[in-house]
Amino acid sequence: MTVRTDTAAAAVPAIALVAHDAKKDEMVAFARAHEARLAAFRLFATGTTGSRIRGACPTLDVTCLKSGPLGGDQQIGAMIAEGRLGGLIFFIDPLSPMPHDVDVKALTRLSVVYNIPMALNRSTAEFLIRAGGFARPAAVSAAPVPSD
Repeated sequence: MTVRTDTAAAAVPAIALVAHDAKKDEMVAFARAHEARLAAFRLFATGTTGSRIRGACPTLDVTCLKSGPLGGDQQIGAMIAEGRLGGLIFFIDPLSPMPHDVDVKALTRLSVVYNIPMALNRSTAEFLIRAGGFARPAAVSAAPVPSD
């Protein structure tokens, strides 16, 4: 994974795009519909989702990570924990069993812990992208220390 670390890259908000297999077509349709808006972001995506978006939207600069089950979810989770992502669009399929369900839960938990905007379906993603909800990273604070 190549990530720009210069100050210009840091000034551009970054969001991650993830979709379960049954939702990949919907993610591609979302990216096509909002290609101009998404072009304003540094985009990161899990492997197949990112490849499909690149194919459908060649003007978008998408950094593809590993496939979700092969570590891509953890890569995105690490980026959230490091304060490098300002939002997550994750089209989940609640009707299909996921062998890496623990990874999915960890990713959504990190989004909540670090207070970043997260869309788990298209209607929420549509609202956030139109309302500018991903325009600037949320205030990121250190993860709370669990109490005993």
